Amino acid sequence: MSSSIFDWFQLTAENAWLYGGTFLLVLSILVFVHEWGHYIVARMCGVHVESFSIGFGKELFGINDKNGTRWKFSIVPLGGYVKMFGDTDPASARHLNGIEDEETEQFRPHTEEEKKVAFYAKPVAQRAAIVFAGPGINFLFAIIIMAVMYSTSGQAVTPPVASAVIGGSAADDAGFMPHDEVVAIDGAAVNRFEDIRREVLVGLDTERTFTVLRDGQEVDIQATPRKLIDEDRFGFKHARGLLGLISPGNAIEISFIKGVEGKEYDDPARIRKEIMARMGTTFSIMLDRGPSVDDVFIRPLAEFNEGMNDEASATFNLLNIADREDEILVKHNPVSAVKEAVDETINITLSTLRALGQMITGTRSATELGGIIRIGAIAGDMAQAGILALITFTALLSINLGLINLFPIPMLDGGHLFFYAIEAVKGSPISEQIQEYAFRLGLVILAGIMIFANLNDIVQLIL
Repeated sequence: MSSSIFDWFQLTAENAWLYGGTFLLVLSILVFVHEWGHYIVARMCGVHVESFSIGFGKELFGINDKNGTRWKFSIVPLGGYVKMFGDTDPASARHLNGIEDEETEQFRPHTEEEKKVAFYAKPVAQRAAIVFAGPGINFLFAIIIMAVMYSTSGQAVTPPVASAVIGGSAADDAGFMPHDEVVAIDGAAVNRFEDIRREVLVGLDTERTFTVLRDGQEVDIQATPRKLIDEDRFGFKHARGLLGLISPGNAIEISFIKGVEGKEYDDPARIRKEIMARMGTTFSIMLDRGPSVDDVFIRPLAEFNEGMNDEASATFNLLNIADREDEILVKHNPVSAVKEAVDETINITLSTLRALGQMITGTRSATELGGIIRIGAIAGDMAQAGILALITFTALLSINLGLINLFPIPMLDGGHLFFYAIEAVKGSPISEQIQEYAFRLGLVILAGIMIFANLNDIVQLIL
């Protein structure tokens, strides 16, 4: 049995609040945002909301507001719902045209006044707006928090430049050179190294055309990233594409360089001498990158490595391989911050859809579909990385929550919207019997996906 499951349980036990608490906090915030979207648009459309719950099952505690809505926390904190007047259940799968009179215990039809506040009696456009508001506000929430980050802390921007090329990699085979600046991929503009990483990670082993700026001239390079299967410290596996470019980043410690131009040296002073003699030229170093020692092609510049000549300098044992700043924080004004946040939301959404499509076609393994355990592990790691990392993760999860809820699966918001679209076309609602069968099927599908995803987590932790 793999030690990863024990590592995970040990980490969880030692950091119960960090992992479990962070996950529940983030999830509760996103569920509240999602359901508040349904709630506020329902109120705007004149629908009475009977209850607003964070969690499912038995109520733990709650209060009633002046509008007669019960705001509560329920015992199973893995979701939430708003129940609207006239619906028989929180999923709006069925409705009743009347209520049971408390005094006579007899069923009576809704009065005209009651119909005015009933969800089922609203026009299809209003019902669709109420349903869409949940996932819609998840996207909006992600855009808002990213825009706030970009305008206050700033947006981390790494230049789309290859500071080095790993020997024998797809990039090396395709002809990339150190300091090549990628300006476009398949004709789409590239502004950050993160754009390259995202395209390669999701694209897996698909051939792409990289337009690079080299010595002032644009050059098109055809390259096919190599598909790799990575495993994190918990044992969770995921596929990614690897091109072999090293981004502008921290300088390389001389102690990690084992040789120059294919010759090994034990003496750091000799390595420093060999490197200094080749400043401004392209050559290879043997770099210890942890699991392996790789040949890496670099072209360091003397003006970025002046400290290597001074033993008293803090950079004496460091080799800077970049030809510009490694990363800058760009603080945006409110307008550009929103634009960048919208662009990032679109990119994340498209990347997620591409990854899901790859699972369907078999290009990417469905075992990458993670459940509660994996999300909790990521949430804990993000909390350890700092508040900005956790906020970024919250935005990412909010986008995915909104996207998933738009899938046309009965029980999800997208399933409701699909039925409303049919109703708008045919001029009358689909029969409740058909809807009930569809919702039962949707429940089976969702339960199956949840079981599969969580079994994926458990199996990968054990094996």
